[in-house]
Amino acid sequence: MIKKAVILAGGKGTRLQGVREDIPKPMMPIAGKPLLAYLVELCAQHGITEIWLTVNHLKESIINYFGDGKDFGVAIKYYEETQPLGTVGGVKALEPELQEDFLVLYGDVMVNMDIDRLYAFHQEKGSEATLVVHPNDHPYDSDLLALADDGRVTNFYPKPHTEDFRYRNVVNAATYIFSPSIFKHLQAGVKADFGKDIFPKIVHELNVYGYNTPEYLKDMGTPGRLQKVEGDLLSGKIEARNLHNKQKCIFLDRDGVINYDTDLIKHPDELKLYPFAADVIKKINKSGYLAVVITNQSVIARGLTDLDGLNEIFKKLETELGHDGAFLDAIYFCPHHPDGGFPGEVPEFKVVCDCRKPKPGMLLQAAERFNIDLSQSWMIGDSERDGLAGKAAGCKTIGVKTGHGVKNAKLLSDYFMGNMQEAVDFILDEPLEDEITQIYDAFTASAKRPFVISVAGNTRSGKSTLATYLQHTLEANGHKVLKVELDDWILPKSERETEVDVFHNFQLPKLERDVEAILHGNEVAASGYARHPLRTAQQVDYKLEDHDVIILEGIVALSTEHLRSLADLKIFKQIDEETLKSRVTTFYDWKGFSPEAIEKLYAERKPTEYDLIAMEVKFADLVF
Repeated sequence: MIKKAVILAGGKGTRLQGVREDIPKPMMPIAGKPLLAYLVELCAQHGITEIWLTVNHLKESIINYFGDGKDFGVAIKYYEETQPLGTVGGVKALEPELQEDFLVLYGDVMVNMDIDRLYAFHQEKGSEATLVVHPNDHPYDSDLLALADDGRVTNFYPKPHTEDFRYRNVVNAATYIFSPSIFKHLQAGVKADFGKDIFPKIVHELNVYGYNTPEYLKDMGTPGRLQKVEGDLLSGKIEARNLHNKQKCIFLDRDGVINYDTDLIKHPDELKLYPFAADVIKKINKSGYLAVVITNQSVIARGLTDLDGLNEIFKKLETELGHDGAFLDAIYFCPHHPDGGFPGEVPEFKVVCDCRKPKPGMLLQAAERFNIDLSQSWMIGDSERDGLAGKAAGCKTIGVKTGHGVKNAKLLSDYFMGNMQEAVDFILDEPLEDEITQIYDAFTASAKRPFVISVAGNTRSGKSTLATYLQHTLEANGHKVLKVELDDWILPKSERETEVDVFHNFQLPKLERDVEAILHGNEVAASGYARHPLRTAQQVDYKLEDHDVIILEGIVALSTEHLRSLADLKIFKQIDEETLKSRVTTFYDWKGFSPEAIEKLYAERKPTEYDLIAMEVKFADLVF
């Protein structure tokens, strides 16, 4: 446990002139309490017993407020800078008092982080100077660092930067742990700044490490930032981001999700972001979720590029996102590939590993590092292996139509959506909250168990999404749910005698018998349904055990009197014709149909399917 801290509190706060001029910058009130008080309390909470405050401008207000620190549970001492010496001078002057590891905080930066985790990292690495770093939404005008895989700082890039500079979004967050060896690199009585004058030199002379964290560290040195920090404090965001609290994460595959998948991207020029990528990731940044990329990069094992080359690709990704005010909290990549014997391959990476998706290794690494609650997190990807990795880690999963489009998947993601934008909107906006509340109220009002809920509606109406979201909500509340997908009783196209109407496409008599058999506790095998030509139908086994809810989901859920009689609650998802046509077009484009074929199919199915199903709204108890 670290015992001593220095808080630099001597700044004049010229950028805050006009807000308050009777107090120094660190005493600016945030929700009625000085910023400096939050920092002192943070230190005390983590067992720090001695705090040195470097003071100068309007120092009396600081000394009068904190005194000897007894009321805050720490010993507070003061060092007065008689002349401005930047961020370095006061620390150097305290050298005789700091003969063990010590923490340095800036008095104008709101910090709420797990100091114990930070110090454990410092000790584990044998670090002499540990810099807290993080990605931010304005890296182009921040001090940036380069980190090795183990966290060692290999270079320091003070601002300003040239326009063509590509970088990893790793920003100096102005919080440090130093060992006493730092002092031989500091000059007494000389005005200097750690970021500009010290770190660029010592990265090659000391063991300097970067501790990358998504926790809250924000400069409040302008009126706008002061207001933002106060808003974040009152909303609970500041405390929620402390890593002693469980975090939520949206894991993102890279190729085919964030950027176009041009197959084995091996050079930065080949990386092209989707137009919506930055705005979507920015939306995650503003939410309570972390944004973490999980990507297989077999280009390393194949010998198409090396680790430095892959890093250049990541630089382009993070630079372009950074220019648009978006950032990734972390990128995890697997360089391995299990199959050997090919020209140009790199043998050391041709191994069976624990990180290559569909294994969950990278997600588990991120969960340990960031204290992530995987059950409250999501994996978004364009392939079966993304979904399998997410499920193996315990996340909810979303497959998207972009990239590989999960076209040949046998085991499907929980949800299937158009692209990352649609997926993230669904996660963050919770568009089904009102519907789920009404359904849940109806369920809890009934004593019948198992309770049977039918979810019907036209194709592409969102009924599958509603049914799955309902299942997850019920399970999160301790209920055991059996979801029966009625599409598993669709006849294969080769077995359909005629395309008279939608009902002839289903094995309806067998469906009725099988659903009733399931309700009576019998095990039933359905033939399954392949939603894409590249997929093969898989047999699905259904059996009611101790489930207290059964969801029957499909376009024919309300199509026969017998099926309707089995349901305790009948739901219908409506969709207007314009939206239906647009979604049908997108869906069959994903299946490989030409525009002409889609137009013909829609015209044929409108009277024989879409119009017929739409009429079944009259049987529903709830219509959404």
